[in-house]
Amino acid sequence: QVQLVESGGGLVQAGGSLRLSCAASGNILSFNSMGWYRQAPGKQREVVAVIISGGSTNYAGSVKGRFTISRDNAKNAVYLQMSSLKPEDTAVYYCNAVDSRLRAYWGQGTQVTVSS
Repeated sequence: QVQLVESGGGLVQAGGSLRLSCAASGNILSFNSMGWYRQAPGKQREVVAVIISGGSTNYAGSVKGRFTISRDNAKNAVYLQMSSLKPEDTAVYYCNAVDSRLRAYWGQGTQVTVSS
């Protein structure tokens, strides 16, 4: 059973930075993709950033240029570096992994709160 554990959330002022980490229980190279999603109160969960097994990345338009997704294969970890944070980035951030059978796995989520 794949387990994903997020960490690094917290409270930050607008314009600040945070780095989220996601530790996976398995070899992340076995996944088709890994990514970060977020869900704000009263809104649907939305994709933030995804890194494909080959290393290419995709970002939501609202975070492009401010957020960077990366991975450390040796540590089986994926990161989300968030800069120039805005109040509208406030949400619970979830780590996601999709395996070769297209099964999706989710972490428990970590809260990010950006104050104005």
